[in-house]
Amino acid sequence: MKETTKSYTVQEAFQALCRYCVYQDRCHQEVEQKLIDMNMIPEARAQIISDLIRHDFLNEERFAMNYAMGKFNQKGWGKIRIRQELKRRKVSDFLLKKALDQIEDRVYRKKIKDLAQKKFSQLGKDTSWKSKSKLKNYLMYKGFEPDIIYETINNFMKF
Repeated sequence: MKETTKSYTVQEAFQALCRYCVYQDRCHQEVEQKLIDMNMIPEARAQIISDLIRHDFLNEERFAMNYAMGKFNQKGWGKIRIRQELKRRKVSDFLLKKALDQIEDRVYRKKIKDLAQKKFSQLGKDTSWKSKSKLKNYLMYKGFEPDIIYETINNFMKF
């Protein structure tokens, strides 16, 4: 059986992408991929993206800022992981830096300390090398910098 694909007019595609962008902030790459999936020709894709930007449905700076703060606050991600994810979404280096700079150092250090304390408690407050290694790996997975991880772990896991 042959699979049929829906074809969209430029206006229909624009309306669909407006809904897509209103639901959640999107980066240009996500919108571009959605248009490719809709089988839109390059000229139509460029026009639709331009219109989305003009009508403020698509804003890469807003996306980067909200993404960074959302992942930091909700998921407890560190700057390394946020940077990797924004780079994967082809966000410019300028916007990437701006998004990461909005995270205050004091708040950042409190977040890693809170995550470390929670994980340390889950490990039974065991100060063995194995527990220290598990804690370090957990914080690295979250995307925190090695020097901050070392400092945090050593502040409450005295050997």
